[in-house]
Amino acid sequence: MGADPMLAGHIDLWVVLIVLLKVVVTFAFLMVAVMFMVWFERKVISDMQNRVGPNRAGPWGLLQTLADGIKLFFKEDLIPDKADRKVFQLAPYLSLVPAFLTFAVIPVGGDFTKKAGVVKMFTHHTFLQLADPPIGVLFILAMSGIAVYGIMLAGWSSGSKYPLLGSVRASAQMVSYEAALGLSVLTVVLVSGTLSTHGIVLGQSSVRNWNIVETGFIPFFIFLIAGTAETNRPPFDLVEAEQELVGGFNTEYSSIRFALFFLSEFMNTVTMSAIIVTLFLGGPQEIFHIPGPGWLLGMFWFFLKLFVFLFTFVWFRGTLPRLRYDQLMDFGWKALIPLSLAWLLLMSAVRLAKNEKWNLPLVIGICLVSLVACYTLLSAAISKSKANRELMEVK
Repeated sequence: MGADPMLAGHIDLWVVLIVLLKVVVTFAFLMVAVMFMVWFERKVISDMQNRVGPNRAGPWGLLQTLADGIKLFFKEDLIPDKADRKVFQLAPYLSLVPAFLTFAVIPVGGDFTKKAGVVKMFTHHTFLQLADPPIGVLFILAMSGIAVYGIMLAGWSSGSKYPLLGSVRASAQMVSYEAALGLSVLTVVLVSGTLSTHGIVLGQSSVRNWNIVETGFIPFFIFLIAGTAETNRPPFDLVEAEQELVGGFNTEYSSIRFALFFLSEFMNTVTMSAIIVTLFLGGPQEIFHIPGPGWLLGMFWFFLKLFVFLFTFVWFRGTLPRLRYDQLMDFGWKALIPLSLAWLLLMSAVRLAKNEKWNLPLVIGICLVSLVACYTLLSAAISKSKANRELMEVK
């Protein structure tokens, strides 16, 4: 059942209704957040480029995303003759549903300083999150992996070579960065000692022991970069490199099915930002104390941190140029994965040295020497492989 105190005892009608209320509120929040995110990205990038941006539909153009959604809903839904109809229709949902389910395990509020994140709702004590499974982190990684299937099946089922090329490229990119993302998460699990997202937030009681500090900052930056690539956001948006792929894996999609892919991309951006806040920045934990209701202040701090990362993703889009595909793969396999693995091994050695009361400076020194030696060997192997490839091309 998870660690939620509401699910620990007798489950009556009120418990069921509270869970259903949480589902509705979570879904409604994600829909509104996606609408806001699309408008926010258009508006911020237009400001960066000295343009006006959306300004016709509603005040400040706030209803532009709703207008676009209504337009797509009423457009004709086309299915190619050579498409696998069932898979073609299922693929958009395989991209959208994992993003929603991932957000379900994110704590969005509560007083973690005095009440361990527990709030009272209709005479029941519960958490301000839809679910708190004891394997919450593994659930997040599993949903991230399932999202790959939606993109791959969308390209494969379209019956055209252009979407297939786009889906293969997208899948290779997501799988490549999934390894680095998972290794950085393992560092957080190592420090926190739990797989529960609520437990991870509970362990970050103040700014001084947020996981971004406890893990040495490196996993945070790896997760941020890998998460950007995982969501196909610029500068890693090779999935939508129109000059190379026509339009990517969703070329043959139209109407509401195309809108679902668009929706899942921006929902993944919101979800990824929420995961970063939860794993590394204390989730609803306060930055500094201000008076007020603890559960409400928790929500305030969570959404403030969430907004910072949403702006960061938009800033990336408006600032950084798109990488070439070979640069993208090299950076993932030859830089991020070795670095995240090396940092995980270093953190493991440090934690073991502290528990066993070994000589900590000596352990760190041995680890650093070993990691430098491994990096040297890896660089030499890469250089040798590159030289052999160039020699074969000359011949």
